[in-house]
Amino acid sequence: MTKKIPYAKAICYSGYRENQSPSGVHPTDSQIIEDLNILVKDNYSYIRMYDPNDYAESVCRIIRENALPLKLMLGPGLINEVNNTGCEWNKTIYTDEELKIRREHNENQFKSLVQLANKYKDVIFAVSVGNENTPDWGENSVPQQRLCHYADLLHKETDALVTFNEGALEWPKLTELAKHLDVISIHSYPLWYGLTLEEAIDANKKDYENVKACYPNKEILFSEAGWTTSSIPGNRMIVSETNVENMKKYYESFYQWIEKEEIVSFMFEAFDEPWKGGSNPAEAEKHWGIYNVDRSAK
Repeated sequence: MTKKIPYAKAICYSGYRENQSPSGVHPTDSQIIEDLNILVKDNYSYIRMYDPNDYAESVCRIIRENALPLKLMLGPGLINEVNNTGCEWNKTIYTDEELKIRREHNENQFKSLVQLANKYKDVIFAVSVGNENTPDWGENSVPQQRLCHYADLLHKETDALVTFNEGALEWPKLTELAKHLDVISIHSYPLWYGLTLEEAIDANKKDYENVKACYPNKEILFSEAGWTTSSIPGNRMIVSETNVENMKKYYESFYQWIEKEEIVSFMFEAFDEPWKGGSNPAEAEKHWGIYNVDRSAK
């Protein structure tokens, strides 16, 4: 198999600061420029974003206007098209009419994604069919058949590589979808498996090898992997493992492996995001960034 994506450093970028969020205030041009210059300075070449919204378009425009050496993977930000009673935190049961409206929302997301991918062909190198839409526990469930449809649409309407971003444990079930993709993008989080730092890299390697065994003729990359620096009791994480020292050790070990193997890996994530999760400021979801909210490096 010919490698489609040259190896380089990659990172997930969602730069919402204090009092900003995807559904509220978005970063300004000056804030985006600050963020992207930090990432360029630290030798990142690929970034990943999650929604084809005005924020993503501003990022594309700024990359082009400033001739920044960055390429973007962009996804559609899907919501569920079917009811999933297995989701622990959202038990909403939508009517058929409500589900129809949700499918229309997703179709509009793909229209926006196609528009941006074609407008910024020099920036957007890969487009995604979705993000974590197939787990039994997931909130934003989309049937595999629909994901195949969306993949075919992206192939037809764009020139970008087509992928899907999903947890490593789900990929053995996605054999039909994989046929419609150029690249397999996996998520691998040893902390969410309840593992220690000492066990982490072996877990990442196992995830990669298991998915590679399923799809030996596809390029496999990590579209999310990382280490949070804070967490609270009550989830699967070992709280004592979530700190800056362990993040540093994890990243050093992870990069030692992926650089040797030349596995493109979008680390999760660039900057801490205060809007995520609930009201507890120590929640893990707020602290995956390798930079603090004030943009200082951890």
